[in-house]
Amino acid sequence: MIRRWRRNRRQYPKDKDIQQNDSVLSLIKTLKQSKDFTVDHLTSPTTCVVSYIRTMIDPKFLHESILPAIKAAPLKDLEEIKHAVPVEKLVITNDLERIRKSMMQGNIMIQMNDHDEEVLLLPAVTVETRKVSIPEVEFSVVGPKEAFVESLDTNINLLRKRLPLPQLTVQELTIGKLTKTRVAVMSIDGIANKENLNTVLQRLNGLEYDQIIDSSFITQMIADNSNSPFPQFLDTERPDRVAEVLVEGKIAIFIDGSPHVLSCPTTIVEFFSASDDYFLPWHLASGFRLIRLFAVIFSVLSTSLYVAVLTHHPEMIPDDLFATIVSSRADIPFPPIGEVIILELAIELLREAGARLPAKVGQTIGIVGGIVIGTAAVEAGLTSNVLLIITALAALASFTTPVYQIGNTIRLIRFPFLLGAQLYGLTGVSMTMAFFIGHLIKLQSIGRPFFAPLYPLRFRDLKDAFIRLPFNKQAKRPLHTRPDDSTRFNPNRANEKRDIDD
Repeated sequence: MIRRWRRNRRQYPKDKDIQQNDSVLSLIKTLKQSKDFTVDHLTSPTTCVVSYIRTMIDPKFLHESILPAIKAAPLKDLEEIKHAVPVEKLVITNDLERIRKSMMQGNIMIQMNDHDEEVLLLPAVTVETRKVSIPEVEFSVVGPKEAFVESLDTNINLLRKRLPLPQLTVQELTIGKLTKTRVAVMSIDGIANKENLNTVLQRLNGLEYDQIIDSSFITQMIADNSNSPFPQFLDTERPDRVAEVLVEGKIAIFIDGSPHVLSCPTTIVEFFSASDDYFLPWHLASGFRLIRLFAVIFSVLSTSLYVAVLTHHPEMIPDDLFATIVSSRADIPFPPIGEVIILELAIELLREAGARLPAKVGQTIGIVGGIVIGTAAVEAGLTSNVLLIITALAALASFTTPVYQIGNTIRLIRFPFLLGAQLYGLTGVSMTMAFFIGHLIKLQSIGRPFFAPLYPLRFRDLKDAFIRLPFNKQAKRPLHTRPDDSTRFNPNRANEKRDIDD
């Protein structure tokens, strides 16, 4: 499934950098082509050469900590400079690959002479990142208000605050031939299934691509079925949600430069559960979750059922409603499928326009454009007012999905249902539904069934699927992750610790 991203050793026997540097001198010559690369020759009291990329280091740290220590007294070699500079993790090396990598990551290189191959590397990197803010995609009314940012270290810090466990392990990789992107894989040792963890690490290590910019790149490359419209990794920007899935025995993938974290293995029902479901009483959470599921079904099937009934099964329409529909479509020159496609495309255009424009302008375009276009389409006789109401409700229902990726999938799969409804009526709708259900049954997330707990049927996992039972009823972790430790808590002991008044 992911072989096309892996290295073909017969075709590419050896990787080559864009420009080979076989010595420190040639590396400096290459870096000098950039205006932000600086080489300082110090002569008194210590004679040495200081090289660095100005935009990657902290200049205050350089001028207040490093240079004063070098200029304080005459130093004869790199070992003396290493002991004089008050900085940790100093390295003396002649490994060219390590020197190249360290320079590009914000290290300062010190040589005693221009032609020396042995250098001293001093970490002085400066990291520019935005502050931790509230979630923008997965906003919740109650609960934590922190969201991940683009810094990998900051994101791991946000998670470790919530899970202060020595068993919380981090394994870091570097992916991307050119970008050298840091990727961290986190799991809880003793809970996460070792096979799941090894599968994720194997697929990440097997990637061969020049750039990894965001978590969406990883999702597309290591998914079990990259041709499926359904996301096979849960993408979230909330640290509390990542902590929750790790406790369940899942794996989290952090990508430096991305404010979103991937978790796996996942199931289809997780894409319809919001963070609010765990912050509200279970009665309300279950009711809201059922409303979302009904809204998704309505969004997918409403317009296709309209086309199927009017085109192939008009006898199913009650007499009173039939008269209303006939009067609304009396002057419509298009068949039902034509007017549905017109409205669906208009709504998609409004969505894209609202998403690409600035926030305030986008909101205005979405509201005003929808009202104006809808009213004008009905008055011009291009579509009926009945279909306008159905399409508007279907579009509104698609916005109830708490995860953005599954919302895009719902927008896409409506069109195959429309095609089936036009060709074969309700039979076509049923055939299309059977095709997607069969696809979901075969789909996997890192080798685990994506359609669980419906297939294979696992009654224990239904406690947190379509409804959410109270926490004291969820003493076991989900079965589909195959956790090494499946017990959350001892229910008998929990019942013994009730208030004395009980």
